[in-house]
Amino acid sequence: MTELFSKPAAGGIIERIIDGEVFILLQERYKGNDRENGLVEIPAGKIREFENIYDCLRREISEETGLEVTYIQGEEESVIVEHNGYKVLNYTPFSCSQNVEGDYPIMVQVFICRADGKEVEGTNESRNLRWVSLNDLRDMLRDEESFYPMHVSTLKKYIKSKDME
Repeated sequence: MTELFSKPAAGGIIERIIDGEVFILLQERYKGNDRENGLVEIPAGKIREFENIYDCLRREISEETGLEVTYIQGEEESVIVEHNGYKVLNYTPFSCSQNVEGDYPIMVQVFICRADGKEVEGTNESRNLRWVSLNDLRDMLRDEESFYPMHVSTLKKYIKSKDME
């Protein structure tokens, strides 16, 4: 029997301050004939072999939104250790989620970040990109089923962290 593994991924809660209020970028999932098309999500994608997670996050956000990441919370505190032929990046994401049952074995490590530029109208992976206030996000999360399941707890944790500031 072939041994299968979870796929590591990086995701971003992209913040933008508009008139003194925090907004985040949400999009609708669009992956061809995927049954999850139309679910609300944050930008995220799989980490390539030996790709630095921060480089992955920048690439995925650019591919899915057209935005250029300018800041990732915690990146300055990350540490690289090199010896014995290894180069190891140690970092702390904002939140981690693992799918332990279902169609797709994925683990998503999410970071809070900021990005510049104008978001695209849609890509081959995302549609309906929009900036959402925290109050609107709270209201939207009342219908958890409309969200990609990997991001529900992370977005709730994010709201709670903002409420504590």
